[in-house]
Amino acid sequence: MKAGRLYLIPVPLGPSPLLGSLPEPVLARARGLKHFVAENAKTGRAFLKALPCDSPLQQITIRELNEHTPANVLPELLSPALSGSDLGLISEAGCPAVADPGSALVALAHREGVQVIPMVGPCSLVLALMASGLSGQSFAFHGYLPSEAQEREKRLRELEKESRQQQRTQIFIETPYRNRQMLASLINTCAPGTRICVATDLTLAEEQITTRPVADWRRQQLPETNRRPTVFLLQA
Repeated sequence: MKAGRLYLIPVPLGPSPLLGSLPEPVLARARGLKHFVAENAKTGRAFLKALPCDSPLQQITIRELNEHTPANVLPELLSPALSGSDLGLISEAGCPAVADPGSALVALAHREGVQVIPMVGPCSLVLALMASGLSGQSFAFHGYLPSEAQEREKRLRELEKESRQQQRTQIFIETPYRNRQMLASLINTCAPGTRICVATDLTLAEEQITTRPVADWRRQQLPETNRRPTVFLLQA
């Protein structure tokens, strides 16, 4: 039996019209699928309802894959594709498998010979890099930094040193309710000439993207980022 395909389907980064974030061919492909793996079934179902799908939602299966999913469950999640049906992977926001537990399912698909098809859509990390004015020739994403202030500032000094040596843009994220602490650590820890970009609510009506040297950040009122999805970038 020929295996189905695994489609990596981006979703909007927040409340916004689907056509404003996703090309029509992506929406058309998602509408036609009957099997999905989502980071959260409830938000996945809301996305499918907004499409809307060609089939009634009651006939569509949505299985969860998140940071708590045991590895031994992955074959079961991939089983529709192994049985010949196309399968869609969707994230909570943006592109699946990028800073997202869906990468484990993609890795299994490759091992099992299932064709993996990435589809076009918003990725907050790439959008932030594009808009930052920092180096797009050499960059690295570091996920979440330590939550404890002293360890976070130690890590920031390490990233700043590496950025200076390699001329590399460093990209990281934070749990939205700790954004204010992250920005405070950045401007208190980094050298005055290090450039910091704060990219908040990307693609949404409230989008705000600002890049300044640390010296300028210290002199101006800080943007309100708390509880708003934000990407941080630095280049020394």
